[in-house]
Amino acid sequence: MMPSLADVFVPLLNHLLTQESWARQRLMPYSGQAATIEGGPVKLTMTVDESGGFRPSGAEEEATVTISLPADAPFKMLVDPSSIFGSARLSGAASFAETLAFVFRNLRWDYEADLAGIIGDIPGRRLARMLADGAAWHRSLAQRVGQNAAEYATEESGLVSSGRDIMQFGRSVDELRNDVARLERRIARLTTR
Repeated sequence: MMPSLADVFVPLLNHLLTQESWARQRLMPYSGQAATIEGGPVKLTMTVDESGGFRPSGAEEEATVTISLPADAPFKMLVDPSSIFGSARLSGAASFAETLAFVFRNLRWDYEADLAGIIGDIPGRRLARMLADGAAWHRSLAQRVGQNAAEYATEESGLVSSGRDIMQFGRSVDELRNDVARLERRIARLTTR
């Protein structure tokens, strides 16, 4: 039998929460309240437990808060996870929604500590550094590819006008408008004589 999204995601989220006591303390007052996270075909409902962690919600539990993620959430998760909740729509109990958004936005995974627990401190540190360098390289690569695509679209292919071309066009339109206004004044003077 295939595990549900809640069976996979909730233990991972609780693992992160065990590393961040401040997050559990912020969630404890909302014990028993459920939150639904939905985005595209994904829908996950979970309930805050007494310890400030989460458990999968039962079918009878109704969500106090619904978090609707934008369509580009999977991409943002890879590139900039903290930006996901900036564009999410929150509905329901305002204080619970605000607390969830704050916790999710500031929750960090200490993967170096997890690696150290599996393979040892020094190899864990080195592997974490290598992973961080690799991630930085991929972000830099994506940024350079985006800049090159934008430059190609504006400079070489002519698909998109460059900013300076648009500014020049605007100046030409302003100049033409002024010339037409001067011509209208001259014609008006000539016809009144």
